[in-house]
Amino acid sequence: MQNNLKIRRKPNIRISQSDHARLSALASTFAARNPEASDELLAELERARVVADGWVSSGTVRMGSTVTFKPDSGDRKTVTLVYPGEADISAGKVSILTPIGTALIGLSAGQSIMWTARDGRRHELLVLGVSHPAPQDNSSGRLAPATPAVAASL
Repeated sequence: MQNNLKIRRKPNIRISQSDHARLSALASTFAARNPEASDELLAELERARVVADGWVSSGTVRMGSTVTFKPDSGDRKTVTLVYPGEADISAGKVSILTPIGTALIGLSAGQSIMWTARDGRRHELLVLGVSHPAPQDNSSGRLAPATPAVAASL
């Protein structure tokens, strides 16, 4: 029997060393309480290209990023990727331990990814833009140049 599901390779992602270390520890901490979320985050971290802090493009989703994306299910959405204790969906703050939060980490504007919701349904999203809060100190170094913005007409 032929399987008609289209299998797609996940896009290349980049994560800073500090985000990688902190998210690895977070996933390990949540392994007993939420093994599915923990395993999914660890799988993303494992496939990510880890780069030095300050060398993640400003157009790449990292912790604290505000991301505008177009889901396959409707109109564009804007969310901020946060740690679980800061999550507040009514304020647009999505936890890294949610399926969509895990799917977003490390993506850049113009990339799309397939992800599976908690109800088992598969979805696709396209990252339209990424912004970051201003640094609170100068210890973060400089950012690599941003990738070109995706056309706003998408």
